[in-house]
Amino acid sequence: MRKFDLPLVADAVFYALAAGVLSFCLMRIADVSLPVSAAVSLLLLLAAGGTVFLLTKRSRDRVFLTRRQAEERAALMLHLALERRERTSAALAAAFRAEGKAVRQAEDELLVDDMPYLARFTMQPLSADEAAALLREYGKQPFVLLCNALTPECERLLAAFGRKTLRGDEVYELFARTQTLPSPLICGEIPRKPFKTRLRAAFRKTNARPFLVSGVLLLLMSLFTFFPVYYLIAGAALVLVSLAVRLFGHSAA
Repeated sequence: MRKFDLPLVADAVFYALAAGVLSFCLMRIADVSLPVSAAVSLLLLLAAGGTVFLLTKRSRDRVFLTRRQAEERAALMLHLALERRERTSAALAAAFRAEGKAVRQAEDELLVDDMPYLARFTMQPLSADEAAALLREYGKQPFVLLCNALTPECERLLAAFGRKTLRGDEVYELFARTQTLPSPLICGEIPRKPFKTRLRAAFRKTNARPFLVSGVLLLLMSLFTFFPVYYLIAGAALVLVSLAVRLFGHSAA
């Protein structure tokens, strides 16, 4: 389950307020009555905020899903490269059985519907020399090679001998499709910066200047607008934040 998405909510609120305030000001300039202006601007505020929220959420959900799958695939490939070969074979056997295939575990291979499946997961793409060793060992007997990735030379060599492969994406899809991903994964937990660390980074003394510049610009803009209150409040708040960061913030290590 995803955590509360503050940037998404902030975007929706920003566009909602922009639409509501702008429409209210334009209608008041056009001498539209106060109740009508307030009602219409409120409707536009809700419509703009809801539309932005839904559209942005859908887009971010797709990006989040793609990123999560990429991280999960990378963690699986690392796990298969570090795991003992017999345990890797057992995990693959469970995935193939979940698809209804007949599987037997031999000493150094899997027999899936009587076809040898050879698991050779490595940190680097499998080389042509390693593929040549397998071709010498199995001779004319066909096999399917499961691996993370292949070098171009290895890919051409296997294609020349008509040997099939299941690479990283296909292996991940097999585990994901059958819901048999190994758990726990070796090094599967991706470390994330805690909130305290991110907050500390925001309050470095070097951030005081951007806060100050933004606050001063907002205060200056209040001199040239019909509705200066927002600029005065926001500018003053940023100036105070810049002073607090400068006084109480920490220096970058």
